Amino acid sequence: MAVVDNGTFGERRLKMVLELPRKSKGHRPKYFEDAAIDRVLAITLSLAGEVSVLRDRIDTIERLSSLGKPFGPVDVDSFEPSAEIATDRERWRANYLEQVLLVIQQDVDDLKRPHSAHSYEAAVKSVENT
Repeated sequence: MAVVDNGTFGERRLKMVLELPRKSKGHRPKYFEDAAIDRVLAITLSLAGEVSVLRDRIDTIERLSSLGKPFGPVDVDSFEPSAEIATDRERWRANYLEQVLLVIQQDVDDLKRPHSAHSYEAAVKSVENT
């Protein structure tokens, strides 16, 4: 897609985003039996992605402001993090996603954990006694 526009970088980027199709091709992947859970997961992950982008932008703004020189949106958009900064951001992002997905990971871990007949019987008895 070629954009012939003399507007600012932000204006050109907004125009490109607005021209993108609103719905991706194909079917949405299903992870859970209940489609509502899949939708909530998709919304959550979308918001997590936005938070991650905002955090990177705030980090960039903090780094640029520490230089003591004036800067604007173009400077933030064109900031190229060093390898060390990029590694720090990736580490933060991995920890952040681990927190966001912790409940799902715990469920997966519970499913992987072997259940003995003894623990099943103990659970049944505890329910029967209540």
